[in-house]
Amino acid sequence: MTSTPPPTTLELSGPPALAPLLTRGALLSPLKRPRPGAAHPRARLALTGLTADPGRLAAYERVCGFPTGADVLPVTYPHVLGFPLAMRLMSARDFPLPLLGLVHTSIRITRHRATPSAGAYDLTVHVDGLVPHRRGTEAAVITALRSGGEPVWESRSTYLARHRVPAGRPGDPAVPAGAPREATPLPALAEWRLAGDLGRRYGAASGDRNPIHLYPFTARLFGFPRALAHGMWTVARCLAAHGAPDAAEIRADFRKPVLLPGTVTYGARDGRFELRGPGDRVHLTGEVRPA
Repeated sequence: MTSTPPPTTLELSGPPALAPLLTRGALLSPLKRPRPGAAHPRARLALTGLTADPGRLAAYERVCGFPTGADVLPVTYPHVLGFPLAMRLMSARDFPLPLLGLVHTSIRITRHRATPSAGAYDLTVHVDGLVPHRRGTEAAVITALRSGGEPVWESRSTYLARHRVPAGRPGDPAVPAGAPREATPLPALAEWRLAGDLGRRYGAASGDRNPIHLYPFTARLFGFPRALAHGMWTVARCLAAHGAPDAAEIRADFRKPVLLPGTVTYGARDGRFELRGPGDRVHLTGEVRPA
């Protein structure tokens, strides 16, 4: 029985530029043939001494509803810091899923302690593997942040490439394991009206300019009637309202896409939170627990 070798670490001199990666990913997407057993990149990309740009951080805080100028990074912001490295991996020729149309389906975050906004961090990102999903193939991406050699923040994100699957092929259940039942809505605490340009504003702040989030016509190319809000915006907006302790474990499952423009209702109770749309359509479920 053979074991999978650990990822090899590749040190980068700085965050890669996103525009060329998006272009490369777009050009290679039609050539990709996703399947759960496909090989995936084995490199762990690393950056040392990474700091948050104050201007971009402030733009992110504004679009997501976090207080601006805080001494601590928003709990979701390390995902943004790691996004260029994740894009380099997912736009590479040896990444088997097409970059265009990838849908973020879940994130698990562990923050071991508060992360000062002026701090310098060591960041790593790697692909953890591919698994079958009832609607295609899903990839897991691991992002980790360290300070002074100690882990301070880590996440596991899953991304879905939708495609036809063989009849009877096992895949993820309709309700993710550990997700709360949503038959009874959580107490509604706020209603948010989302503008049609939200995807473009969040994309400018985060760097995630996946075309499914930008315009109705680019979203329709991938089977969506209108542009979609970013999953990471929905969880960030909920956590800006909910809050999280310095040491926290956070789970969020992106259940149904949020179409733009639109209206969503934020509900929360006992550490759980959710977003619902008209007709009690569940868009997001999540939970915050002390670590």
